[in-house]
Amino acid sequence: MTSSAHTREHAIELAAQHYRSGAFLDILGRRVAQRTESQNPECAAALHDYLRDELQPVLQALGFTCRLLDNPLAGKPPLLLAERIEGASLPTLLSYGHGDVTSGQDDLWQDGTAPWQVSVKDGRIYGRGTADNKGQHSINLAALEAVLQARAGKLGFNLKMLFEMSEEVGSPGLEEACREHAQALAADLFLASDGPRVRHDLPTLFLGSRGVCQFRLVLDTGNGSRHSGNWGGIITNPAIVLSHALSSLVSANGQLLLDFLKPAPMSEAVAKLVRELPVGGESFDPQLDPNWGEPGLSTGEKLFGCNTLEVVGLSAGSTVKVIGAIPGRAEMVCQLRFVPGTDWQNLAGHLRAHFDRLGLQDVQVQVEGGYAATRLDPSHPWVGFVSRSVGASLGQPVSILPNLGGTIPNHCFADVLGLPTVWLPHSYPSCKQHAPDEHLLESIVEQGLRAAAGLFWDLGEPALYPAGMLPARREERLATLQD
Repeated sequence: MTSSAHTREHAIELAAQHYRSGAFLDILGRRVAQRTESQNPECAAALHDYLRDELQPVLQALGFTCRLLDNPLAGKPPLLLAERIEGASLPTLLSYGHGDVTSGQDDLWQDGTAPWQVSVKDGRIYGRGTADNKGQHSINLAALEAVLQARAGKLGFNLKMLFEMSEEVGSPGLEEACREHAQALAADLFLASDGPRVRHDLPTLFLGSRGVCQFRLVLDTGNGSRHSGNWGGIITNPAIVLSHALSSLVSANGQLLLDFLKPAPMSEAVAKLVRELPVGGESFDPQLDPNWGEPGLSTGEKLFGCNTLEVVGLSAGSTVKVIGAIPGRAEMVCQLRFVPGTDWQNLAGHLRAHFDRLGLQDVQVQVEGGYAATRLDPSHPWVGFVSRSVGASLGQPVSILPNLGGTIPNHCFADVLGLPTVWLPHSYPSCKQHAPDEHLLESIVEQGLRAAAGLFWDLGEPALYPAGMLPARREERLATLQD
């Protein structure tokens, strides 16, 4: 007979107690206090220290062997690889997290909160990195510890974890590190936590992410700023030219105008998953515009199944200290978010040819990089396994997204390492990540601890594995173990 101290329910209860006891907030507070801004050159030492002094001792105490990996790109932060191998015949899970954060924006937080200390107000846990990503990987580490305690120091599967410190600046070197250390990172399955749920009260899985390609449009006339009365009407105004360049790409209501920007046709399987998903509508969410974006689609289809072009930066002259001068230079930064099937790698050439046809040869196109779009087949058995596990732990249905609306470096794991990828997010869309007042919801933390503990427990139960979840070689070994 199984002891009550060695059950799934006990593991989940231990994880839940981790929050109720205050231990989670203590640990998260220590991690948030470390100013790991990856955009800030003054924080270079802190990025290294977070891996070496914060995460490595915790992982070693959980039975992991750890080593710091030099970033393949010179001058970029290192990575941490931790592995816990219980048996060569056992399935292996790879997980991931990042310890870097965006700028603290210290002076813009509401009274009673601050970026580098944890504070709890009205069910919200404030602090930079609480949602992205220190809080999320802290939930998974705490759940892992609970399962190890409930199982007397065993998981029943192998686990590898990879942590980086430059996700907020585009994960430079992560793809190269995955290629360089592909053998050390070899696994059967991938699961990690980042990004938001569909809604704060809906447990969610997502199976990939939209890709992103950032590009800059620049027009520098070489004239410098010139008096708008003395020279207006006879010299080029670069702001006007760029405005027309933009209007040739996207309409006034956000609809893409060119075929090379548009997505591949949405499959019915994807449309069925996202068509009725609730998006926004809460008091803390931004106001949605039903007339924005591609016509004839639901909000869910627009957000998760389509491409979008957004202007994220725009400059010409000054709107603060206005002077009566035609600016000599104008530029805008755009991001194309896209689903699989988009020819994003040839975006620069497509844009160049398009602008040339319009007579806009002087508009420079500077592509600044991007990530590929990824999407695991929703029918993959790994998706069903995780969904059933999380649903059983939380007692409610789980929403499944074919891909996140935003972009994360999932291509490193799906494409480079060839793994089936599932993400279990422990945040929600209005968490204000990257902005002042970033926070986690206490309710999601408590659910996240329970969901992750149940999932780590179930991974140690071979009888629960459906056929086809693991590669063939693992299926054969697993069958031997079950016999």
